[in-house]
Amino acid sequence: MKPRLRGELSRWMVEFQAGVFVGNMPGRVRDRLWEKILEEEGSAIMVHSARTEQGYAVRCHGEPDRRPVDFEGLVLMRYVGKQKTTVAP
Repeated sequence: MKPRLRGELSRWMVEFQAGVFVGNMPGRVRDRLWEKILEEEGSAIMVHSARTEQGYAVRCHGEPDRRPVDFEGLVLMRYVGKQKTTVAP
């Protein structure tokens, strides 16, 4: 994560662990931060409150180790691990 993005996220949230930010902010600010995250390389997952049966929604960017899957209307996280890349000889 680039320091500029980390600084932007730190303005609105607390970084409990490296790369794990938690905060409560207006939806417009959340959406603007997500747009900045999408501009960066790498992967990210955002979980925020929403009017769903579970009370939250999940956004994904890149190829994180865990990805949301819809299981009969419930959002569950599936561990997919790191994708191995092979180099042709």
